[in-house]
Order: sequence, then structure tokens, then C-alpha cells
Amino acid sequence: MAAAQPINVVALSGSLRKGSYNCGLVRAATQICKESIKDMRIEHVDISPLPFLNTDLEVGGTYPSVVEAFREKILQADSVFFAAPEYNYSVSAPLKNAIDWASRPPNVWADKAAAIATAAGSGGTRAQYHLRQIGVYLDLHFINKPEFVLNAFQPPQKFDSDGNLIDADSKERLKLLLLALRAFTLRLQGKA
Repeated sequence: MAAAQPINVVALSGSLRKGSYNCGLVRAATQICKESIKDMRIEHVDISPLPFLNTDLEVGGTYPSVVEAFREKILQADSVFFAAPEYNYSVSAPLKNAIDWASRPPNVWADKAAAIATAAGSGGTRAQYHLRQIGVYLDLHFINKPEFVLNAFQPPQKFDSDGNLIDADSKERLKLLLLALRAFTLRLQGKA
């Protein structure tokens, strides 16, 4: 009997900062899957090369090559993992830009499972709520529980100087989020 295809997850970080804690969440999620969720693979897709959304860049029903490549990654994914910082009570501009490019016709977000994790100094829930609101329009289906908002500055130390998640308890909470995403993805695909 052939082994089941792995669940392919695209991970997007809404922070472009080199030492970003949200990028650290993506790296930790990738490592957790490699070590203990063997049928789930995470690929971090960098959104920094995407140009600002401008429909003048759409020529003859096509998009700039970097946008086409990004859209194809989303289209081929089974689900999406968002590491979403909170900027001014909402999602970051780079993340919103990426979401908007992938929503252009045809919308490549539709019918995908998604999860959100946030690392912040404070806040995070408002950005997650706005992202969920955006998902309603895009037909993107977010898991509801567990929620993952990590205060990056509350003791004990959560990240090292390179932005890597080092707190064991936080890693365990992140693993629970990934397992919930796995189960929801399979359910949406009719495999659970």
C-alpha cells in the first residue's frame, strides 16, 4: 500500500525584519514537522520580493513572474501557516500585499485550511482577527483553536539573539497548533 501524500504547508511571515520573531516561529514550525509530524511539510515562502499590488502590472491576464511563482506556491499548497505580527492593530503591509496578490483572479486561497501564530511584544489578537476577516472573503478556512499568541518579551526568554524560538513550552504550544492544522486540512480534504 502506497504511503499517503504529505500535507504541504506554505508558511508566510508578515515581518521582513532579519531577526524577526515571526520568522522564528516559521523556522520552529518547520523543525517541529521534520522531527515529529512526519506527514506534514512546511515551506517558508519569502514575500519580500513581491511588488506592491498594482493592477497595471497585470498584462494580458498574467502577473509579474515573481507574483506568478508566489501564486503557484499558494495554489499547490494544501494549507497555509501565517506568522502574523500586529502592526497598528492589524496585519502588516507586506502580508496584506501578499494576500491581495494571491486573491487576484483566480483566487488561489480558496478552500485551503490555515492557521495563525503571532509573536509580539504585546497584542497580536487584533491582527489575527483581521486576518480571519480577510479569510472570510477569500474562502480561506482558519482553525479556531488552539490560538497562538506569544509575548516575546515575557520571561522566560522565548527567542535567542538570532530570532530562533528556544522556549520549550512555546514549542509545544506551536506543535499543538500544527497538529490542529493537520487535522483540519485532512478534514477539509475529506481524508479524516
